[in-house]
Amino acid sequence: MFNSIRGIVSEKGGEAVFILSGDIEWEISMPINDIQTLSLNCECRVFTWLYHRDDQMKLFGFCNESRRNTFLELIKVEGIGPKGAVKIMSGISQDDLEHALENGDLARLEAVPGLGKKTAQKMLLSLKGKLVQIQAVDFISSPYNELVEALVGMGYDRRQAAQALAKAEKSAASDLPAAEKEKLIFKEAVLSLSGA
Repeated sequence: MFNSIRGIVSEKGGEAVFILSGDIEWEISMPINDIQTLSLNCECRVFTWLYHRDDQMKLFGFCNESRRNTFLELIKVEGIGPKGAVKIMSGISQDDLEHALENGDLARLEAVPGLGKKTAQKMLLSLKGKLVQIQAVDFISSPYNELVEALVGMGYDRRQAAQALAKAEKSAASDLPAAEKEKLIFKEAVLSLSGA
């Protein structure tokens, strides 16, 4: 129904942000990490998801599409509802969550406030590999899609190529000139895909 809302941040609370868009002020529940990326009285764009039941409607928001995708994957896990997913995302950074899931780090997941051992185990079983794949799919439409095509042309699988590039981009220094960064990312992706 709503993909995103653009407007001015009029108020920030512990679990919600208020965005003034035209004559409407929206109350949007967000993970604390995402709220912290927004500045009062500044324009922002929040990616949204509407929760609707017979007795309640609630709007959830995220600073980017990847964060929303993480939320949507979390609520597929048995025992995790929208509020629980937001609480989990508030208690662990995106990188730490992906790392814990990829490496089967149950202890790190259990350290997240409000996340018990059983739910952490369910998350590992349900989500291992999924969040990184989602990031890789997002990466295909990024400025590096030519690199994805180049790797596909070399015989690599498109999804694996995008995943390798996404990982390489995360580890690349952000202060490099664009051309150098692109070369480095491509080289790292090739090494990763070749198993070197």
